Amino acid sequence: MGCPPASSATCAALRFLAAALQAKAVVEIGTGTGVSGLSLLRGMAPDGVLTSIDVDPEHQAVAKRAFSDAGVAPGRARLIMGRGVDVLPRLTDGGYDLMFADAAKADYLTYYAQGVRLLRPGGVLAFDDVNAAADPARRDVESTALRDVAKLVREDDRLVPLLLPTGDGLLVAAKI
Repeated sequence: MGCPPASSATCAALRFLAAALQAKAVVEIGTGTGVSGLSLLRGMAPDGVLTSIDVDPEHQAVAKRAFSDAGVAPGRARLIMGRGVDVLPRLTDGGYDLMFADAAKADYLTYYAQGVRLLRPGGVLAFDDVNAAADPARRDVESTALRDVAKLVREDDRLVPLLLPTGDGLLVAAKI
């Protein structure tokens, strides 16, 4: 489908985070084929709702089938077509327990700013693939954005960050 799924280790971490938070409201940027969404749903509270955003209608159709095939009740997954930078500002301040970003890396700075606004105290931000920018010689837009978001998260006094060595790096941060 042109969108690599989150690694099995990243999916395990997402399921763990959702379970530890007893998450009832999760927002995911980058639905893909539904692999990460299923992991989040499996960790969430039984009445929890996953809001998943993606620009590709084919991705969302595949994810919807995957959710249905896995027995996820239709009301537990809200799929929104669009770019995260356009959809996130319309979501409720402080209304989410967890936000997972695995979409346009160049937009991670916007996801960070919106994520801090969207999370309740104790909520967690999670950014996938942050180690993809580990080489400081890389100067492309995505690498620069990944380094910038890692620096902002690390320096934000409202957050307690941790880099998990799963997949290409999962940066998580709890909102204080």
